[in-house]
Amino acid sequence: MLHTSLRAGQQMQRPQAAQWYAHVNAVDSSALMKDWLTNRDSLTARLVARCQQFRVQRLLQHKAVCLQDEYAAIGLARAMKVHEREVFLRCDGEAMVYGHTIVPLSATANEWPLFHALGEKSLGSTLFNDPLVRRGDLHYARLRQSHPLIRRIVARQPELAGVHSMLARRSLFWRKGGCLQVTEVFLPGVEGLRLV
Repeated sequence: MLHTSLRAGQQMQRPQAAQWYAHVNAVDSSALMKDWLTNRDSLTARLVARCQQFRVQRLLQHKAVCLQDEYAAIGLARAMKVHEREVFLRCDGEAMVYGHTIVPLSATANEWPLFHALGEKSLGSTLFNDPLVRRGDLHYARLRQSHPLIRRIVARQPELAGVHSMLARRSLFWRKGGCLQVTEVFLPGVEGLRLV
């Protein structure tokens, strides 16, 4: 259930699509966050190196209508149902990254053979260990409170309700002609992570 506590007189903001940019400078990030956003290595591996205990917490995996700022990127004509997966990547119990993956319903098991059986395994580990997978360009956004992904995060982490915006990146991954899109939203705790 979405977090809905509002101050008196405050109205619920309508969901908004994000503006995604091809260059990281467009999202006005710190040097530390710029490094997190632009690094093309496995995000899972980077997080594992910065904590004692890493965990993928699967929040859901089902069919759902994709977001307004997603459908064109994966080649759909309009917002329609896709396979959707949401996770938190946790370091020592604290959620650091919210991951949101969408795969067109037309995708085959031959294209993404392990997607439906991931459970609480890292999708990133699967993608980066498969020589058939290639990654597209990274795109960047600063997601505001009214964005559907931020609403989902706050619904599960109410203590983040006061955070004005969060930085995110996304990219397409291709395998045997099929694509999936991974969006990663960086939660505030990421900035405190250091190599163990």
